[in-house]
Amino acid sequence: MTTGAVISGFGMAVPPAVRQEELWSGFFRDHYAGAGQVLAQRIFANAGVVTRHAAVSPLLEDVSGWPTARRMQRYLTEAMPLGKEAVGGALAGAGVGPDQVGLLVVCSCTGYVTPGLDILLARDLGLAADCQRLFVGHMGCYAALPGLASAANYVTVHQRPAVLLCAELASLHLQAPTVETGQMVAHALFSDAAAAVVVTPGAAAGYRVLRVGSLTDPSTADHMTWDVTDLGFRMGLSPRVPDVLADHVAGFVADLLAGAGLDPAEVDGWAVHPGGPHILDVVQRELALPDPALAVSRGVLSAHGNCSSPTVLLIVDELRRLGRQRVVAMAFGPGLTLYAVVLSAV
Repeated sequence: MTTGAVISGFGMAVPPAVRQEELWSGFFRDHYAGAGQVLAQRIFANAGVVTRHAAVSPLLEDVSGWPTARRMQRYLTEAMPLGKEAVGGALAGAGVGPDQVGLLVVCSCTGYVTPGLDILLARDLGLAADCQRLFVGHMGCYAALPGLASAANYVTVHQRPAVLLCAELASLHLQAPTVETGQMVAHALFSDAAAAVVVTPGAAAGYRVLRVGSLTDPSTADHMTWDVTDLGFRMGLSPRVPDVLADHVAGFVADLLAGAGLDPAEVDGWAVHPGGPHILDVVQRELALPDPALAVSRGVLSAHGNCSSPTVLLIVDELRRLGRQRVVAMAFGPGLTLYAVVLSAV
């Protein structure tokens, strides 16, 4: 798919930052007191995260015993101002008025309310009554990329701007202590953020969407799960996820770039979703990338943690600031699914 759609505005909003070591010493050390403490401490220390963001900080509130209904009520309270700030920044960056937007795409897997963020944000931001809306839920960390594809398709067909917002509040889904490694990893990595982009037809500057690709291996569907429970949403994470990526990522990226008419040597920007340091190590090894290629992805992990769906947009925005011309944005999630977009600077 080659479109006439261009990402012409970026916006970001995050709750207060907290240092990883402070989260460990101020809460999780006691949370994991007992048999799992040594393992949990090692996981936190090796997560590649220095600071994270939490709308609901465990240093102030322990939500691990909250019922899901209470968490969803809090989700709306915290997500709305973050969403408005991110979308407002993206619209300003693109020079697009709210009344010009023809489609609003909202991605989130950490909260559900009806009326949803799409309706409430359209109301509060002054979007036109005929603005179409699409809510993408429970796709996890790669949701920004199918969301971007939908926005680009709309812009190409209708020649009207579209907005994509990814908003995640993983801090609301703190779970009770367990010796399960996957839960420890989730508690050590995940963070809160909102990121938005404006996609416009024929913009003079930005990133044109050249191609979108996806690959799902349904035989590994149980390797990554996100279950709705009575006590929030619970992550299931298999240690075999990096092995599955190793099996698929090189061929997937080669096909994607060939379809875009690009040689791998022409790519000067890699926005790889940092599911964790080991994920980045596997991608770097399988694609034979030098260390600087994933420096921005590792930097975003260090500064923001794994924010789920907004993360890849944060990395693309940083690559834009660095002046990168050909960018591959790639993320992974339940399925197991690999999703990627090829972007070219205008």
